[in-house]
Amino acid sequence: MTMKLLKAIYSLLAIGALLITTACDDSESYAELLTKQDHYVNNFLADQRVELEIPVDTVFITGENAPYYRLDEDGTMYMQVLDAGTKGNKVSYDEQIYFRYTRWSLASYKDGKLPTGAGNNITLSPAWFRYNNYQIQSSYNWGVGIQTPLNYLPVDCVVNIVIKSQNGFTQETSDVRPYLYRLTYERRQ
Repeated sequence: MTMKLLKAIYSLLAIGALLITTACDDSESYAELLTKQDHYVNNFLADQRVELEIPVDTVFITGENAPYYRLDEDGTMYMQVLDAGTKGNKVSYDEQIYFRYTRWSLASYKDGKLPTGAGNNITLSPAWFRYNNYQIQSSYNWGVGIQTPLNYLPVDCVVNIVIKSQNGFTQETSDVRPYLYRLTYERRQ
């Protein structure tokens, strides 16, 4: 599946799930939730340096003070490269990749501080997906955003990535909540 088709499917699923959950609830419309999500992301990115273009040669500035690069035209993902990994260590289609993550809800980002993070840190087993093979449930469930850094970087990279709900965990799409993830990828021998 192409990225655009996959995004369209995720969006339709999110809208359908949201319509079901809000049919009996007059609290907020989907459009209002999307506006709030944009506000949360903009609030976080206002405290960061942001580059609107990916470097043509994909040589990214790295480290804790590196900029966040916008990864798509819609502004649903922004990536900060902490460690660019080993040159030439590229991922292949359908390759099984393991990853560890910590994530923070950007809805709770206030005064330049992130809330407590959660994820499968060192004490838990790494999660996995098959790169760009969204026909496999384990890859599909994680959403597009988790895999996107590997479109640009080697497998052993470490990144922070802002992911809006459209590209996040599929079971959370209807929550319309953006997260900041710190991702570390690896192969198993």
